[in-house]
Amino acid sequence: MKRLVCSLALLMLAATGLVRAETLQIDGSTTVGPIADAFAEYFMRTNPGLEITVKKTGSGDGAAALIDSRCDIATLSRFMKDKEFKSAVDHNVLPVAHAIAMDGVCIIVHPSNTVSALTTAQVRDIYSGKTKNWKEIGGPDAEIVIVSRDTSSGTYETFNEKIMEKEKLASNVEYVNSNPQAQARVKTTAGAISYVGIGFVDIDVKALKIDGIAPTKQTISNGTYPVARPLFMFTNGYPKLGSTVFKFCTFYLTEKGQEIILAKGFVPVTNY
Repeated sequence: MKRLVCSLALLMLAATGLVRAETLQIDGSTTVGPIADAFAEYFMRTNPGLEITVKKTGSGDGAAALIDSRCDIATLSRFMKDKEFKSAVDHNVLPVAHAIAMDGVCIIVHPSNTVSALTTAQVRDIYSGKTKNWKEIGGPDAEIVIVSRDTSSGTYETFNEKIMEKEKLASNVEYVNSNPQAQARVKTTAGAISYVGIGFVDIDVKALKIDGIAPTKQTISNGTYPVARPLFMFTNGYPKLGSTVFKFCTFYLTEKGQEIILAKGFVPVTNY
């Protein structure tokens, strides 16, 4: 009887707004964004009263938000930089990484482009401005429209390290703020080239083989694709066992979490 009275009291308090819903703030990568969105949707559906906000402003912004205690979980498509770790420690924040999935940075072109494979050196020559026309590398006689992610992006960081080897990009490179924007630019521009996470490759764009290896779930999971990478969620310290943050950051280990990651076009780190 007492338990029933307590339950009714809690319901009345919730109805009057005196009991606050539990909230979870997530900020960071546009690549990890679709996974975070789907995880959040599942958690809110299965946990009434839980409110989750997912912002997709870039990996660098996610790291900054965690450092400034503006989010509970930062999503990054790269590992946190040394200077970000130092800044975190200076702010009494201890970043802990949770590798939730694997991804491949795919070099994409318009489906009408006859080029189907490039070497890392050829991609580097395009983005540095040395190669200006598709016909120079076996493609159509058309100017290459070079599209890149913005420099605060984790996808840019991976591309810059693994493809460009930190060589400077050409002055005529167009910068976009997200994977969907990069995909849309290539989709609508016959001469364009860009790069996106594998979850953003669809029938509207063509992913190229790089150094003879196609970006597939198998080549990404075994690390043979040249631009494979893990995707991360970062927390301030290891989450308290049983907490919502803990459950969210370890959800990728469950069969349902793996199902969601696969559905979003990425590669799970588990194999049920």
